[in-house]
Amino acid sequence: MHEIVPFADIEEYIRRIRSASDVKIAFTNGCFDVLHRGHVQYLENAKETAGLLLVGLNSDASVRRLKGEDRPFVQQDDRAFVLSRLESVDIVCIFDQDTPLELLRRVRPDVLAKGADYTLEQIVGRDFVESYGGKVMRIPLVQGRSTSSILGKIRKAEQ
Repeated sequence: MHEIVPFADIEEYIRRIRSASDVKIAFTNGCFDVLHRGHVQYLENAKETAGLLLVGLNSDASVRRLKGEDRPFVQQDDRAFVLSRLESVDIVCIFDQDTPLELLRRVRPDVLAKGADYTLEQIVGRDFVESYGGKVMRIPLVQGRSTSSILGKIRKAEQ
């Protein structure tokens, strides 16, 4: 599949998928600004929870609000392109809100996957997904592989 679907079209896109098959849909989200092994392994693990993985990607404006004016380093269209080419990612949808809740409401995934660095109580949309029988999964992170550690090394090298 490996598609980038506009936010405005995602409900209809998911409706067509669900009417054509009984595939389970997993959902995760993030900025994915500096893509690294931790991200790739996390996405592979999220994909294993269902037949199809949809990644909600924070827009450039959303990343700036969440991470600061110096972010993102990579523009949203480039981040979406790279993510959509990963074997584990079936659909990428860019969203402009600070949280993925509106996108979750449009998609109604069978599985909501987030990193194990989040507690269940911190996972945005958990109550919504569980309200219709969906599952929430915490995915283990790859130790020592993070955007923060990469940025720290870059900043140290610049000094």
